[in-house]
Amino acid sequence: MTEVRTYTVSELTRRVKLALEGEIGRVWVTGEVSNLRRQPSGHCYFTLKDAGAQLNAVLFAGAQRNATFAPADGMAVRACGDLTVYEPRGQYQLIVRQIEAAGQGTLMARFEELKRRLQAEGLFEAAHKRPLPLLPRFVGIVTSPSGAALRDILNVLNRRFPNLSLLIAPARVQGVEAAPEIVADIALLNAVGHPEHGVLPNHPPLDVIIVTRGGGSLEDLWPFNEEAVARAVAGSQVPVISAVGHEIDFTICDFAADLRAPTPSAAAELVVGRKDEFAAQLAAHARTLKQALRQRLSELKGRLNTARHNRVFSEPRHAVEHLSQRVDHLQTRLRSAVEGLQARGRQRCERARAALLYRQGECLPGMRARLDRLSSNVTRAGAVSLQTRRQRLAALDRQLNALSPLAVLSRGFSLTQLADGTIVRAAAQVGPGALLRTRLAQGSVESVARRADGSPGHIGH
Repeated sequence: MTEVRTYTVSELTRRVKLALEGEIGRVWVTGEVSNLRRQPSGHCYFTLKDAGAQLNAVLFAGAQRNATFAPADGMAVRACGDLTVYEPRGQYQLIVRQIEAAGQGTLMARFEELKRRLQAEGLFEAAHKRPLPLLPRFVGIVTSPSGAALRDILNVLNRRFPNLSLLIAPARVQGVEAAPEIVADIALLNAVGHPEHGVLPNHPPLDVIIVTRGGGSLEDLWPFNEEAVARAVAGSQVPVISAVGHEIDFTICDFAADLRAPTPSAAAELVVGRKDEFAAQLAAHARTLKQALRQRLSELKGRLNTARHNRVFSEPRHAVEHLSQRVDHLQTRLRSAVEGLQARGRQRCERARAALLYRQGECLPGMRARLDRLSSNVTRAGAVSLQTRRQRLAALDRQLNALSPLAVLSRGFSLTQLADGTIVRAAAQVGPGALLRTRLAQGSVESVARRADGSPGHIGH
């Protein structure tokens, strides 16, 4: 019977390592950088992946000195290195000796394209950011209930403000189903306290919402780079703090939120101050207020003591007598002033009356003489004007008589007219039997036209 050889884990891992190093050795590999971690030692650990698989890789600090660029999540790279096995974990990995850029990764390209488009829309404008309340009473949290991010936030809040009210909306934070759940939870927390929405209608509305998860690779954080999540965060009626990943991680959700926190713990510190600090501030304000009240009270006491020693309060009759005497004095002054005004008024009236009488006696004779002169002048001018007009009328009458046809008739001439009043100037105007009217200097004669031979007919020339 053949004995089957049994390997220890270390022996088998070593054999696989030797086989990989011997059979494959140094290779060139293309892929997308993901989950990059930089250690204090300067070494970089990351994953090279494509659509079907992933490979652990390490870039030691010494090799980075020859690199022409620094790798980052989402970059597509070409890496040259030695394929080996990290024995303590039994993981095969690529020890990168040389790395160069091979173009931008697909996820990173999508990230940048969405970021540019939403930024052009103005979704990230600072004018849209709302300030957080100084002391929120009710805080909503959208995250995985089993994640480390929630534990960190609860630890910090419990330490800083133990009795703060929290509402946790559980959601997946990784995978294709994460983004719709995050969007739904943001809408759900916005509806809290509104009777028309039916979500905890008796609960007060929330003051702030934290959207959070722990660190991870670019694909792990990708739900927070979805357009639907960014629009839900930007459209939230409640201010939103985005705390996704570590300090070096940035997501579209961070740009759309009212405030970005570098870590979940930092979000808890930003959402509310320390309770003991608030208590210390209140105590300081209380001391300031008490001091101001004591100072004001001291001032009022001083005024009261001054008033007590004033004779107005200690001897009120004296004050009344003093005021009565002052009233009498003012009445006397008023009476004197009125009498003075009356006397001055009477004097002015007398002076005006005397001046009027003087003016009347001085001016009246001259005005009467002037009136007589004006009356004489008017009478003379009227007589002259009347005589001139009479002479002109007589001259016009003589001219009219000279031009009048009646004057011509008086010298033996006559004026013959047809029945319609037309003046006859030629025999051709008159037909036989026409009725004629002849006007003489005195009276007129009517006749009927006939022929020159004596028979009715045309009148001859």
